[in-house]
Amino acid sequence: MYEFLGNLLKDHKGDIIFQCFGIWHLLFMGIIFTGIIGLVIWLKNKSQETRDKAIDTSISCAFGLYILDFFLMPFAYGEIDLEKLPFHICTVSCVLCFLSRHNKFFEKYKLQFALLGLIGNLIYVIYPAGVGWYQVAPYSYRVIQTLLYHGVMTCYGILTLAYDDVKLEWKKCYKELIVIVGITLWALLGNALYNSEARVFNWFFVVQDPFYILPADIAPFVMPFVMIATIFVADMLVYLCYFRIRGKKE
Repeated sequence: MYEFLGNLLKDHKGDIIFQCFGIWHLLFMGIIFTGIIGLVIWLKNKSQETRDKAIDTSISCAFGLYILDFFLMPFAYGEIDLEKLPFHICTVSCVLCFLSRHNKFFEKYKLQFALLGLIGNLIYVIYPAGVGWYQVAPYSYRVIQTLLYHGVMTCYGILTLAYDDVKLEWKKCYKELIVIVGITLWALLGNALYNSEARVFNWFFVVQDPFYILPADIAPFVMPFVMIATIFVADMLVYLCYFRIRGKKE
C-alpha cells in the first residue's frame, strides 16, 4: 500500500509540465472560477439556510484538505514538508476561518479571517509560483492538491461576501489592520523558531523579499511593514469592490 500510494502521489515528470500562466494553469483557473461562479448563481435563489450550509461546507472541505495533506505528504514527498505549517496567510487563514465558525472568541473576527483567506488564496490561484518551481506534470498530487485547496478557500471567501454571511463596514475596517498585524507577528514567530542555515521558510514573506529587490540584510526589517501595508491595501480594494457592487444592486 505504501508503494502504491507513493507511486500515485509522487511528483510526476515528463514532457508536460505545469507552469504559471501556461495552458494547464489557465485550465485549472478556468475550472476553479467557473465552479465558483456556478455555485454563486445556483445559490442565488436558494434559502439562507442552504447558503449557510454551502459556506460551512466550503470551509470544512478546505480545512479537511489541509489536514489530510499532512497525512499524504509522506507518500507524496517522503516527508512532511514544514512549509505547510500554518504561518503563511494561505494556511493560517484556513485554520482561523474554520475556528471562527466553531468558536465564539474567533467568531468575532470571522469577517477579517474570511477576507484574508480570500485575498491570500486568490493571489495564489492566479500566481501559484510555489508549484511552478517544482517543474512537475499537471496531474501530480502537488499541483492538484495545492490548487484545489486554494480554490476552495477562495470560494469560501467569495460566498461569505456574496450571501451576507459577513457584512463590511467602513467604520470597522481598522479591525482588518489589527488582524493583519497579528498574523505578521505570528509569521515572525514561526520564522524565528524554524529558520536555520539549512532552510529559510520566509513565511508571509516577512524575512526575505520574494522579488529580491531589497538587500538580504535590510529585508527582515522592512518586509513586515511592506506586507502589512500590502495586505491592508488589498483589503480596502475588496471593500471598494464590495460597496460598488452592493450599490448597483440596491
